[in-house]
Amino acid sequence: MVERTRALSDVLDELEDAIQGEEIAVQEIVDRMGERSFASLMLVFSLIAVSPASAIPGITATVAVIVFILTVQMIFGRRSVWLPGLITRRRVSSGMLCKGISWLRKPLQVVERYIGKRLTFLVHRPWLFLPLGCILVLTLAMPFMELIPTSGSIASAAIALFAAGLLTRDGVLVLVSLIPLSAVPVLIWQVGFGA
Repeated sequence: MVERTRALSDVLDELEDAIQGEEIAVQEIVDRMGERSFASLMLVFSLIAVSPASAIPGITATVAVIVFILTVQMIFGRRSVWLPGLITRRRVSSGMLCKGISWLRKPLQVVERYIGKRLTFLVHRPWLFLPLGCILVLTLAMPFMELIPTSGSIASAAIALFAAGLLTRDGVLVLVSLIPLSAVPVLIWQVGFGA
């Protein structure tokens, strides 16, 4: 039997607790999640781009840059998160973020029923290099996805799927995430820019 987890809801709780005032800086989110929490940060930022907060102009491109930097650091085995000041000083509307968190809670509660520790060897090196490589390619395409409605949210959902698998040590989820991670860039190119 799969060991159940509330890890995804816990990440949302942490993020919600960090929100004070009308805006929150990216650095405050990093501080709250912890400098070693690559998976939590990847999940938070990709979920922001999936939620109604994605309506904020430039949020998809910002999330793409953050996830790209996190992914590179994960590939090279960095132990703590580093983000440039240009990113950490960027602020997000607290109201929009709270709305996004509320919107995400119900689907995450459903997802949490089906995930847990399985095939844990897939959440370690060298197996992680394949999904991380796919994420790098995807993040390079994401800034252009702002031109195609909802495509950035679809790409971010694929990244969130991987981050959720990594965070919960669910190798099956990591494996499943490879399907959209590799297919989304091709599909979006075909639909948005093809022929």
